[in-house]
Amino acid sequence: MKPTLFVLAAGMGSRYGGLKQLDGLGPNGETIMDYSIFDAIRGGFGKLVFVIRKSFEEDFRSKIISKYENHIPVEVVFQELDNLPAGFSVPEGREKPWGTNHAVLMGKDVIHEPFAVINADDFYGRDSFAVLGKQLTEMAGKQNDYCMIGYRVGNTLSESGSVARGVCETNAEGYLTGVVERTAIERINGEIQFADEHGKTIVLDENTPVSMNMWGFTPDYFQYSEDYFVDFLNKNMGNLKSEYFIPLMVNELITKNIAKVKVLDTTSKWFGVTYADDRQGVVDKIKALVASGEYPAKLF
Repeated sequence: MKPTLFVLAAGMGSRYGGLKQLDGLGPNGETIMDYSIFDAIRGGFGKLVFVIRKSFEEDFRSKIISKYENHIPVEVVFQELDNLPAGFSVPEGREKPWGTNHAVLMGKDVIHEPFAVINADDFYGRDSFAVLGKQLTEMAGKQNDYCMIGYRVGNTLSESGSVARGVCETNAEGYLTGVVERTAIERINGEIQFADEHGKTIVLDENTPVSMNMWGFTPDYFQYSEDYFVDFLNKNMGNLKSEYFIPLMVNELITKNIAKVKVLDTTSKWFGVTYADDRQGVVDKIKALVASGEYPAKLF
């Protein structure tokens, strides 16, 4: 059974100034998602599932999904504020989505095989999909045994300034023991560094693994997520900006020894569009990858 690629595309794109998921950045108007899906297909994935908001379904279907339907089976699910467990309702004044793990929950009725979760607006690279596709294929029939791509921090830095990254801690067997969000990571005088909570400068090795929200799960993850979402809502209903993130759920499972997460190394270089000023740099990087033969000029 081939794994499924689950693409989180319900984000508002507010900082970028529009639906960045639909922005054409490749030589023939390809989106970042197009490159992820092209890489996933050649990495052995057999189905696509998108989670989007109902409000832009028509635009998304016409501009995005129509390109893939002759190449791979596609399904769409929707993340909406009112999609909550029984007994809960949207608090007055809540506008912010419930977060990435709430988005993942939307796939529980259509995904019954090992699956990868990615962001729609991150460029992950060919090797990462090859590595993850192979691992997920070997996970068929397993439970409580997940994985994630651990990018080498030196391959995720920005030329425009500092970045925030989830720095991964692993045990001797390469399993995740924790993810610590570190802000203001940048290369200074040739060294990758950040200041910790005490203001002390910490230098990171070039190959330190960081999370870029590229995960691999088996379907049992949905039940854990559903159960824990109730706990999350009970604790956070009064906070209108609280979000149910994937690392929150993963950390709950690994700290309670319910599940384990293998951190997989990749040589891929990550890049993405967070702000409008990032756009040209991404266009230039994709152009260089096409020129080097990594991708054809026209994907689909």
